[in-house]
Amino acid sequence: MIPTCPQHFHCELLLYISWLVYLSDHEFTLSRLGEMEEEGLLLASPSSSSSLLSGISNVSTRPFVLAFTVCSCGAFVSGCISGYSAPTQSGIMKDLNLSIADYSLFGSILTVGIILGALICGKLTDLVGRINTMWIINVFFLSGWFSIAFAKLIWMLDMGRLLHGIGIGISAYLGPIYMTEITPRNLRGAVSSCSQLFAIVGSSVFYALGTVVGWRDLAILGTIPFLVIVPLLFFIPESPRWLAKVGRENEVKAVLLSLRGAKSDISNEVQEILDYTQHVKEQEDGDRGFFKLFQRKYAFSLIIGVTLIALPELGGNSGYSYYTDSIFTLTGVSSDFGFITTSLVQMLGGVLGTMLVDVSGRRSLLLVSQAGSFLGCLATAISFFLQENRWWEKGNSILALISVLVYFASYGLAMSSIPWIVASEIYPVDVKGAAGTVCNLTGSISSWVVAYSFNFLLQWSSTGTFLMFAIVSGLGFVFIAKLVPETKGRSLEEIQCLFTDSPLENSTS
Repeated sequence: MIPTCPQHFHCELLLYISWLVYLSDHEFTLSRLGEMEEEGLLLASPSSSSSLLSGISNVSTRPFVLAFTVCSCGAFVSGCISGYSAPTQSGIMKDLNLSIADYSLFGSILTVGIILGALICGKLTDLVGRINTMWIINVFFLSGWFSIAFAKLIWMLDMGRLLHGIGIGISAYLGPIYMTEITPRNLRGAVSSCSQLFAIVGSSVFYALGTVVGWRDLAILGTIPFLVIVPLLFFIPESPRWLAKVGRENEVKAVLLSLRGAKSDISNEVQEILDYTQHVKEQEDGDRGFFKLFQRKYAFSLIIGVTLIALPELGGNSGYSYYTDSIFTLTGVSSDFGFITTSLVQMLGGVLGTMLVDVSGRRSLLLVSQAGSFLGCLATAISFFLQENRWWEKGNSILALISVLVYFASYGLAMSSIPWIVASEIYPVDVKGAAGTVCNLTGSISSWVVAYSFNFLLQWSSTGTFLMFAIVSGLGFVFIAKLVPETKGRSLEEIQCLFTDSPLENSTS
C-alpha cells in the first residue's frame, strides 16, 4: 500500500502554496523580461486571471503529489547527510581516535564524492532518465549510511561519506531539474523551493538529534526515509521534457495529463514543449558534444548559473555547516543550545523563502539572502576579533550566536535552494546535462576547498577567515543586483529564449 499520510500532508502544503501564488498573479516580473516580451523575444505568457481552483487542481493530482514527496524525502536525506558531521565531530574523533587532519578528511571527502557525482550527473540523467537515476542515487545513500553506522576503521567511515557525496552530487542536479520540468510555471519556484526546504529540515533535524543520539545510531536513523522513497518510486511519472528530448513524443501528453489532471487543457503546454524541443534540435547543426555549452550564445546563462551555485560555498556555507561545533567552542557558546537554535532559525528561514519565492521573486530573495550572509559573516569575524583581544567578554558569546543565526537564516531564505532553481530554469534541453555538470562541479569544488581548509584557516586567523567570507558575500550581492534577471511566472521555454537571446519563432501562437 502507498502511504497516505505523506501524500495528504504534501497536498495541504501545496494547496497553501497555490493560494499564496494566486494572490501574486498580477505582479510584474523584472523590467528586462517585460522589455523582452515587448520586443517579441519571448512568447506571450498566459493570462494571469487563472482561478484559485485551477491553481489548486494543477498540483493536487496523485502522480504530482507522489513525485513531490519523493523529491522532498530525497532532499531531506541530503540535508541529513550534510548536517551529520557537525554534531558528531567530538564523538567520532573520540571513538575512532581521529586527529584534526583525519576528521577534516572525513568532512571534506563528502565534497570529493559530490565532485564525482557532479561529473556524471548530467550525462546520467540524460541517458537513463530522471526516474532511473533516482534509483541509483538511493543505492548510494543507503550504502553510505550502513558503511558509517558499522565503521570500525577510518576507511569505512570515509567510504560511507564518499558514497553519500556521490549521491548528493547527482541529486543536487536531479531534484531541482525534475521538479521544474513537471511543475506549472506559476508554481515552479514555490514547489521547487518547498521540495528543497526539506534539505534544511533534514539538516536541522540531524543538528538537533546529534546532541542527544550517538553518531552510529544517528546513521541508522538516516535510513528511515527510504521506507517512504523506495515504494513511491514505482508510481511517479517520467519528466515530459525528457521524454520529448529522447523522441518519445507520444508519451508527453499522457504524462502531462496525469500531472495536471484528466480534465485539464494541456494542449498549449504540450505544443510548446514539443515545438521548443524541435526548435532546439534544428539549431544543433550536428554538434551534440559537451563543449557545445561553451558557445557564445550560452555565455550569459553559464556565468549566471555557475556563479549562483558557487556563491554560497565560497561564502562559507561548508565551513558553517560542517564545523559549527568548532565555531561555538571557540567563541564560548554552548554547542547543544547553539545547534538547536541554529536548526530552528534555518528552518524558519527556509519556510519564509518558500512562501515568498513566487510572490517577491527569485532575484529579490537572493539579494536579501546575500545581504544577510554578509552581515552574518561580518558579525562572526567581529566576534572572533573581540575574543582574540579579550574585549567585551561577557557579550561576545551572544554576538557569536546571533551572527551564526543570521547567517543560517539568510542561507535558508534563498541561497539554499534558489540558485539551483534558477540553474534548472535557464538552460535549453540540448545543453542542460552539460550545464548541470559544470554548475555542479563548480559548486562542489568550491565546497571542497572551503570544507578541507576551514579548520586550518581558523588556526591561521579566525577573524580573517570570516572577513574573507563576508567579502565574497558582498561581491555576490553586487553580482546579483547587476546581472541576475527575474524568472518568476515564465515557462521554461520562454526563460531559455531570454537567456540564449535566441527567440523561438513560430513555435506557438
